[in-house]
Amino acid sequence: MELYKNFLIIFLLLFIANIRAQTVNWMSLDEAFEAQKKVPKEIIVDVYTNWCGPCKLLDKNTFGNSDVANFINEHFYAVKFNAEGSEKVSFQGNTFENPGYDPAKKGRNATHQFTRFLGVSGYPTILFFDDAGQYLTPLVGYQRPQQLELYLKLFYDELYKSLTTQDDFNAFSKSFVPQFKS
Repeated sequence: MELYKNFLIIFLLLFIANIRAQTVNWMSLDEAFEAQKKVPKEIIVDVYTNWCGPCKLLDKNTFGNSDVANFINEHFYAVKFNAEGSEKVSFQGNTFENPGYDPAKKGRNATHQFTRFLGVSGYPTILFFDDAGQYLTPLVGYQRPQQLELYLKLFYDELYKSLTTQDDFNAFSKSFVPQFKS
């Protein structure tokens, strides 16, 4: 009986450790930009809405993947940003808000000024910022772990700087060998 209890305790501890390893360390945009001043890293932003089904799948299946979560936690500052939320954001000397936000609304809400400023028009959208806080590009739509891996490594390794044409990107994409588990 004692052996069974010990086995169960070890199993539960390993299970809990595994769950913790699969969690992206999310922060606000302002926190990410502040952290960048101390330790420069790229920023990845998950732009979502509360009503968006593919956003929920991205969160569960992709950001919940241990390979994705571990890579992001090690190499990026990760931000979750509600495209229709009430968070106040400071970026490049400007302050962005959502003056039309209605906390009583259950479904769609007004679009945040920062969402419009960056030209986000579909959800989910993943935004990438370089290690100096400069906006690089959006990635629109649901991404499986191995699809997102290509972009994570493209931006982390700064390979995007050498890809100057669509043909360059297509060749990179075709030769890319994913390592993340599905």
